[in-house]
Amino acid sequence: MSLKVIELNDNVLRVGDESGILVESPGFALVLDKQMQLGDVAKDQARIHPTSSYNKYLHELSLDPISHAIGIRHFADIAYAHLLHLAEEGGVDAEVIFAVPGNFTRAQLAILLGLAKQSPFQAVGMVDSAIAAAHAATHTGSIIYAEMQLHQVVLTKIVAGQDSHQRESVIQVPGVGSQNFMDRMMQLATGLFIEQCRFNPQHDAESEQKLYNALPHWLKQDGKDQNSLLLELKVNTAVHTAKMPRESLINYLSRDYKSIGQQVAELAEGGDSKLLLSPDFADLPGFRSFLDESIELEALPAGAISRAVILNRDSIVSGDDQIQLTTSLPRAVSLLSQSERIAAEQEQQRATHVLVGSTAIPLGSIHLPALGRIEKHEDGFYLDSGKQEFLLNRHKVTGKQALGLGDLIQSSEDSESIRLIQVNNV
Repeated sequence: MSLKVIELNDNVLRVGDESGILVESPGFALVLDKQMQLGDVAKDQARIHPTSSYNKYLHELSLDPISHAIGIRHFADIAYAHLLHLAEEGGVDAEVIFAVPGNFTRAQLAILLGLAKQSPFQAVGMVDSAIAAAHAATHTGSIIYAEMQLHQVVLTKIVAGQDSHQRESVIQVPGVGSQNFMDRMMQLATGLFIEQCRFNPQHDAESEQKLYNALPHWLKQDGKDQNSLLLELKVNTAVHTAKMPRESLINYLSRDYKSIGQQVAELAEGGDSKLLLSPDFADLPGFRSFLDESIELEALPAGAISRAVILNRDSIVSGDDQIQLTTSLPRAVSLLSQSERIAAEQEQQRATHVLVGSTAIPLGSIHLPALGRIEKHEDGFYLDSGKQEFLLNRHKVTGKQALGLGDLIQSSEDSESIRLIQVNNV
């Protein structure tokens, strides 16, 4: 029973611990026949049952009554159900620290702590997600953390002092969340299917849901044609195919990109600034070109916030019954001072190959059947399984997971083991 971190970003709620991300669950709920479904299951049916689908219960968390849902009094009821869902899926049964976005009001934080008291775990601390995200940043000027949520982007400016990072201000940019981007991309895709195939994927709820579910996969495709995305949609027995020029997509989203970029520029005005992007920005094509080139940019991996919270548990947990939101954390001074000394050691301990059976494959961008894709980032290698569950060092995980020398990967307990190894040049 270890300390767990619950990240309350409604775009993707995450549960993590010292081993990495354990559970990822989008902030969707579906209530049908008095039964509630949550996370991916609810998201994958949201367009089929729009009047029974909910995705604003964290964005608008309150005790205000809602009358159109049977068995649900208010959004707090749905939020509580999702906390229980996360607890069950992530094995959360002991102490928990909440990482919350800077837009949460005092009333919403109070509701959250009230829900936690009725849960099978004990909340021992709360920290601003942006402060945790900035913990390992070595930048000496101001730091801006951009968090993609379902219905908005939240920008948090952080001042980097000699000994700590302190939250300075929070700006909400409404109407540019992940759902807004999805709606715009669906409009563009629908127009292309009508123009090229004489097929309207939004003519009924089921085909609209298929379009919605397919878009994230289309955005990640790595085909030969770098100028266009190939959109392929199977409805009943028919397969409809259309091409989406990347330039058209970027232009279609440019107004929202400019809106975010303008707010970032205002926060960065008058000083040397670094912009940290939450992992969900990675799926937005062409977004970086709308940011000021003078701003240093870094995209965070999915586990960055949870790792920082675990490292700073002593600064977040007060030890008494009065839980306060932590908006300042010590800078990772010890990590910085050690970095040069241990750089050579880390290089010697770096994995170079993946051992599949008796074959050693050089690390790079590698597709592993039934597991996902190993990708190289600036800070190392990650296996992205999407929604597929797999075993990492015999622990069940999903999503994007950091890999290191000696790690053991399996698709299931009885499947062939894949291990990260180091092959020295002879």
